Amino acid sequence: MTDTVLKLERISKRFGPLLANDAISFDLKRGEIVALLGENGAGKTTLMNILFGHYVADEGAISVAGRALPPGQPHAAIEAGIGMVHQHFTLADNLTVLDNIMLGTEKPWRLHSAKGEARQRLNRLAEDFGLLVAPDKTVAELSVGERQRVEILKVLYREARILILDEPTAVLTPQESQTLFATLKKLTQKGLSIIFISHKLHEVLSVSDRIFVLRSGKLVAERPTKATTRQELAELMVGRPIAEPRIEPQVPGDVHVDVRSVTTSDGLERADLTLHGGEILGLAGVSGNGQTALANLLSGLTRPHSGSLHIFGEDAARWTPDIVTRRGIARIPEDRHAEGLIADMSVTENVIAELYREERFNKRGFLDWRAAEGFARDIIAKFDVKCPSPLARVRLLSGGNMQKLILGRTLSLTPRFILACQPARGLDIGAVAYVHEHLIEARKRGASVLLISDDLDEILNLSDRIAVIYRGRISKPLARRDVSIKELGLMMAGHGFGEGEAHAA
Repeated sequence: MTDTVLKLERISKRFGPLLANDAISFDLKRGEIVALLGENGAGKTTLMNILFGHYVADEGAISVAGRALPPGQPHAAIEAGIGMVHQHFTLADNLTVLDNIMLGTEKPWRLHSAKGEARQRLNRLAEDFGLLVAPDKTVAELSVGERQRVEILKVLYREARILILDEPTAVLTPQESQTLFATLKKLTQKGLSIIFISHKLHEVLSVSDRIFVLRSGKLVAERPTKATTRQELAELMVGRPIAEPRIEPQVPGDVHVDVRSVTTSDGLERADLTLHGGEILGLAGVSGNGQTALANLLSGLTRPHSGSLHIFGEDAARWTPDIVTRRGIARIPEDRHAEGLIADMSVTENVIAELYREERFNKRGFLDWRAAEGFARDIIAKFDVKCPSPLARVRLLSGGNMQKLILGRTLSLTPRFILACQPARGLDIGAVAYVHEHLIEARKRGASVLLISDDLDEILNLSDRIAVIYRGRISKPLARRDVSIKELGLMMAGHGFGEGEAHAA
């Protein structure tokens, strides 16, 4: 690792009054894995978008293998051998997985497409990396996790020499993550260089050679991986000590949710689940195994084809989303962009989207904008949402701040049942701790929480009981103390889910 393949020198970028990047400099060597850490809004994504040509830096320069990289030209970055898996997907929903992978790789005047060869190559990559997808499915048919797999495969297919990975393991089992890490190590031995962006500190410590930490747009630390610790990195990221979440034992209350032998058209297969008040039930699983179908069922978006659904003792099989909200059920959606928020609406409009009929916002049939804006300001302050004002468009917020906004809206309802789908996906360690603290507080006051997550650390840290969902079926829940990450990983891969082996909760 002696040859410098990438160099960023004093990169600065402003968005109006916001200084997103402040004179940031770092380098990447041949065959090296560098980790980039920082809170949401610290400037990581902006910096990578400048590197890839989506943004133009106000100051500074970038060179690849000693040659200046033209600013604002993604095609120049690709030709220089830079491949980027974006934090937010850049796929064509109406095309198949294979077409998305091949898009832009063939000359337009070529008479015949080499799809057969491309399919074989894609299948080899998918098997090598443990990123299995159906080549002929359209992207619109894929879950969030499956789309991320396609993004990773798309970059690998183009044989990038500098690979930027933003949260690449968010949808993988522990075993698949280890396979990916082993493959990345092999690629670096062949000369590939990698920038690895992750909020999972144990992954950063296990896979990287050096670590750079950003805070408030500035580079605040560089550490050789072998010379730092998880605790030091966490404090460098947020500028203060971070306490681990603590679940105090408490007696569960009445049954809040009872799902019995439910089959749905979108993925559940004889699913059983029981959730009590005052408990957090963690549901682990590789994305695409029925988590979305379960969330849709509990949100009133779909109905069971067979089986029964009871919530708070009432038959909820035909509840609609507005009934679900009125019954004290709050939802943190899996996809904050497509389902959680409306990007072109303001912060204020988004936080009252489920509440505008309430008397505090409704004055004789007219919306009380002063009350609505005051409510938005309270959420911004209480949940530390970094945004210009309550009137700002949501699209201007970072992903982490969008998630905080959803959390504030969700918990303002004082819900009896919280459906938390990937509540900490893409969040930094400080924001994760904040989200977890509020879920634990809801549990303490007697609310039930169904925590659907791909992050096994999150599942193990927060849950009273843990179950696994695989191909639409749900395993018998186990007490947190009785299960290990290895066992969960095996179950997520299908072990123990033979015919008749999924049990009632």
